[in-house]
Amino acid sequence: MGSGIAHVAALAGYDVTLTDLGQSELDTALESIRINLGRQARKGLIADDQPAAALDRIATAVGLDSIKDVDMVIEAVIEDEAVKKEVFAALRGTLPEHTIICTNSSSLPVTRLAASTDRPGKFMGMHFMNPVPMMELVELVRGIATEEETYETARTVTERMGKIPAMAEDFPAFIVNRILMPMVNEAIYALYEGVGTVKAIDTAMKLGAHHRMGPLELADFIGLDTCHSIMQVLYEGLADSKYRPCPLLAKYVEAGWLGRKTGKGFYDYSTGTPVPTR
Repeated sequence: MGSGIAHVAALAGYDVTLTDLGQSELDTALESIRINLGRQARKGLIADDQPAAALDRIATAVGLDSIKDVDMVIEAVIEDEAVKKEVFAALRGTLPEHTIICTNSSSLPVTRLAASTDRPGKFMGMHFMNPVPMMELVELVRGIATEEETYETARTVTERMGKIPAMAEDFPAFIVNRILMPMVNEAIYALYEGVGTVKAIDTAMKLGAHHRMGPLELADFIGLDTCHSIMQVLYEGLADSKYRPCPLLAKYVEAGWLGRKTGKGFYDYSTGTPVPTR
């Protein structure tokens, strides 16, 4: 997600510093951006000279020391509240007073995250969809303390990136995942209860509901750990049993079968052609 956000920001003309824990992660991110920019140029979606110009606007740095003089920080670490708060704690006292901090969280309470920073008024949610270069939507989520100027700045940045903003209230999982994740979780329950196989469930939803990806294929694409985290946020935040994560989802996460990023989830990706694992 971080590399995708850097991609669209640089393409929109912003100077970007991409940070991570190690140089190898940064090198991988830059290569991904280079490949995706080249693909866009070949398809005629951007001009031939735009990939090189966008790459020139992206600097990389290990750690957070290099981002002490920026106008906006967009955090895009894993969907783990403790990890996100560690990042915000590291930023305390290091940023200019005017700097806005946005979280790309897909489900966590923005107000609670904002309270862990030194600038709740200049903090809000800016939830990009994955893959960022292709998906048009960004959910903008205000916390209780978010200032109007902060929201307007985030909206302006979103539109300059060529995205369409949708304002969501600060409820668990916001709009998209509040609707999407229970559907994915229900598909996993259907598999768990033997209603259908992986292939049957995905085929049924692709042909019967005209979805581009079946729900189990989509879960693998998102990451089963992320799916589980979002369902857990919904379950705990709304106290409704209909949001309980499916035990089979929890079992796959425990096994380390997290989907595409680990090579195995509801499909095995090791052979090139995805093969259902159940």
